[in-house]
Amino acid sequence: MPYSNTEKSQFLPEFGSFSMMIRFVVLAELIAVIITIGRNTDFNDQAWQDFSLLSLFAVSIALCSLFVLKLAAPLFRRTSTATGSVLAIVLLLLMTAICTDGVIYLLYYLDLIAERWPAWRETFMIRSLMISGIIGTLGIRYLILQERSEVDGKLQQEAKLQALQSRIRPHFLFNSLNSVASLTRSDPSKAEAVLHDLADLFRVLLADARKLVPVSAEREISRQYLEVEKIRLGDRLQVKWNVGNIPRAALMPALTLQPLLENAIYHGIEPRFAGGTIKIEMWSEGETLNIMISNPLPDVRKESHGKGNKIAQENIRQRLQTQFGLGASMQVIQEGGQYHVKVKMPILRG
Repeated sequence: MPYSNTEKSQFLPEFGSFSMMIRFVVLAELIAVIITIGRNTDFNDQAWQDFSLLSLFAVSIALCSLFVLKLAAPLFRRTSTATGSVLAIVLLLLMTAICTDGVIYLLYYLDLIAERWPAWRETFMIRSLMISGIIGTLGIRYLILQERSEVDGKLQQEAKLQALQSRIRPHFLFNSLNSVASLTRSDPSKAEAVLHDLADLFRVLLADARKLVPVSAEREISRQYLEVEKIRLGDRLQVKWNVGNIPRAALMPALTLQPLLENAIYHGIEPRFAGGTIKIEMWSEGETLNIMISNPLPDVRKESHGKGNKIAQENIRQRLQTQFGLGASMQVIQEGGQYHVKVKMPILRG
C-alpha cells in the first residue's frame, strides 16, 4: 500500500483554495437552476425572481459552508478520511440550517413574508437539509475519489521516475571495477580517485529522482563519469566541453547528462578501433536549456548496439516526459558521420 498505515484524511481536499470556491459556487448555481426549472413551467418574471432568490440562498450556503470547512481543516487532518467526511457533512447540514433560518429572517425583515415563523418553515427546512445532505454526500465522495486519484498518480509518477533514473548498465559497473583492480598495484592513488568518483556517481544514482541540482553539479558528476571511462578506454576517448550562457541559479534533474554520455561511449566510441571525441554543448535560449551530445558513428554498426541505443533513448525520453511533460523534448540527428542527441528542457531556478 502506498499510503500510511492509518489512513488519515489527506484525501479530503483543501477547502480553502480558490478553485474549491469556484466549484462550490458553480454547484450552488446548478442546484438553483434545476429547482427553478422544476418549479416553473414558463420562463417569466416569476421564474427569474425564483431563480434570483434560490441562487442567493444556494450561494450563501455554499460560501458559509466552505468557510466553516476551511476553519475545520486542522481537525480534518487529525482524523481518518471516513470520520472527516462525516464531520464535513454534519458541518454542511449545520450551515444549511443556519442559512435557512437566516433567509427566512431576511425575507421577514424585507417585508416579503408576513410572519417570522411561517407555517411552511419546517417543510422548507427539511427540504433544504435533504438537498444539502444528498448533494454534500455525493460531492464530498467525488472530491475524496479525485484527491485519492491525484495522490495515486503522483506516487506512480515518482516511482516511475525513480525506477528510470536508477537504471544503469551492469557492464559499466563491471568494467569500472576491473579498471580499478588493474590500477591497485600500478597506480594506487589513481585507483583511489576512481573509487571516489564511482562512489559519487552511485550516490547520485541512488538519490531521490525528483531532486534538482545546479547545472554545475550535473557537469561535475558527468566529468567524474567520463574520468572513470577514460581509465578503461585511454586515448581512444576524447572529450570536448562547450558551455554557453547558462544562468548560475539554473537547476536540472539529477543524472540527466550521464545516461546520454554512457550511450555515446557504448554505441559510438567503443565500436571504433581508433575511438573518437564526444562533444558536450550546453547553452540557454530564453527560458530553455539546450543540451547537445555528439559522438562519431561506429565504423561497422552492430545490430545489438543499435537495439540497445533505442532502449536507452526511450528510457531517457520517458524520464524527460515524466519530469516535464510536453515542456521537454529529445531529438536524434545523424549527419556527417556524427550522431547527435539534442535535449531541450525548461530552465528551473532555485
